[in-house]
Amino acid sequence: MIENQNGTMPAVAFRRSLPIDDPESLLDVELPVPEPGPRDLLVQVEAVAVNPVDYKVRRNSDPGGEPKVLGWDAAGTVVAVGDEVELFAVGDEVYYAGALDRPGANSRFHVVDERIVGHKPATLSFTEAAALPLTSLTAWEGLFERLGLRGDALGQTGTLLVTAAAGGVGSIAVQLARALTGLTVIGTASRPETVEFARRMGVHHVVDHRGPLAKQLAEVAPGGVDYVFSTIGTDRNLAAYAEALVPFGQIVAIDDHDSLDIGVLKPKSISFHWELMYTHSLFRTPHQVNQHRILDRVARLVDAGVLTTTATRDLGPVNAANLREAHRILESGTAIGKLTLTGF
Repeated sequence: MIENQNGTMPAVAFRRSLPIDDPESLLDVELPVPEPGPRDLLVQVEAVAVNPVDYKVRRNSDPGGEPKVLGWDAAGTVVAVGDEVELFAVGDEVYYAGALDRPGANSRFHVVDERIVGHKPATLSFTEAAALPLTSLTAWEGLFERLGLRGDALGQTGTLLVTAAAGGVGSIAVQLARALTGLTVIGTASRPETVEFARRMGVHHVVDHRGPLAKQLAEVAPGGVDYVFSTIGTDRNLAAYAEALVPFGQIVAIDDHDSLDIGVLKPKSISFHWELMYTHSLFRTPHQVNQHRILDRVARLVDAGVLTTTATRDLGPVNAANLREAHRILESGTAIGKLTLTGF
């Protein structure tokens, strides 16, 4: 049920690209409740999580004074559906990461294509569930679609390096690799608290990404590394990856770079892949419903006790002040797991 009979809703938006310490970098606004399209769900948002994509869009785009809503992780309840919706019904509890080319979920109500939405894990609160969609989709696609790992092969051997294993994507990639493959998982972390969190997520070994990476990897994986899931520092670590990887090894990267010196990968015929979970929604691919299936599979793994939420800190209700604090923490590079906000 839509609470405001005037057809408006509270939201948080930005009108200009400003530093996060500027009080106008994110603003509390009132916007019309959106109408769902044929394949859309109208979701009453109960909780959101914040990702680096939020502050990157805020810093690198100019809405020209119009309110632009961020937020690409949400959990809530379906309150209306489009005429062609097949996968959900009113009253379903859902979680999803949304689409970059549509308004974000930092609003009381939000429309999203059902094909990129999953049923919320029954054992998690809305807050705990909101931490999972973007990172789970990124980690799943990176591991099982880009790197070509099998998600049902506990006998699969080899070594996987996950950088920033205490971060949002890294912490889910570690859990999925441990739960669904037999790979030895090495994670990078540099502070006592991130080392502890990475170990809790399931890494077999921890190396310090601030130290000489190739040397440390040779010590814990003398036979070489088979796969790299690079979440940060791909440009500065590429030579180290090339040294540590076995011939015909593979890298998947999710961070942003204008250029990379990939020539160092040629002698060992190392494959390099990009992973962007928004590719499906940006290009309306015929396979975007795979993201619905992945999120439902992740929910089943959570409810079975195989995966755990990576929500670590809730900053309170969804409002401009709390979201500015979330952006500030993420921009500082000190976040562990996922930051969430709950309620309006």
